Amino acid sequence: MKTCPQCNNVINNDNADFCPNCGMQFAQNPMGGNSYNMPPQGNAGYSMPPQGMVYDSFDHTAEFDPKDISDNKVIAMLVYLLGIIGIFMALIGSSTSPYAGFHVRQALKFLVCESLLFICMGLLCWTIIVPIAAGIAYIVLAVVKIICFFQICSGKAKEPAIIRSFGFLK
Repeated sequence: MKTCPQCNNVINNDNADFCPNCGMQFAQNPMGGNSYNMPPQGNAGYSMPPQGMVYDSFDHTAEFDPKDISDNKVIAMLVYLLGIIGIFMALIGSSTSPYAGFHVRQALKFLVCESLLFICMGLLCWTIIVPIAAGIAYIVLAVVKIICFFQICSGKAKEPAIIRSFGFLK
């Protein structure tokens, strides 16, 4: 078994040419032994995965210890199910867990978006279109929270869709 020097992923196949987690290329030296080459760089400086391999830049699962994920999975679920109460429970219950902390930060982004929607709806409640649009946006956020919940069930740490595209929340 070999270990990727970039992401520390353990690779079961000793003959692997690329890390299945981060896409780093393993090349053989003419003198024997392994040398490591980064995948080709794109025009924005992001590393490009090998052909046929998909790399999700919003998936941070590899950054967390698998034991931390399994120990704090249920607490991370609470932040999406219970809203602000779940955030407080996660902060109290596992304040030292990077995995739970990641999901607390993502849930706080949801809370900011929901608060902004509530303020806009409150200020413009005299119009008909704004409350309807805000209601639809609340439904969309609820669906994204459900998706996040199921990603936690499978042990993932992905930035939520839609929320990750808001530049002011980065």
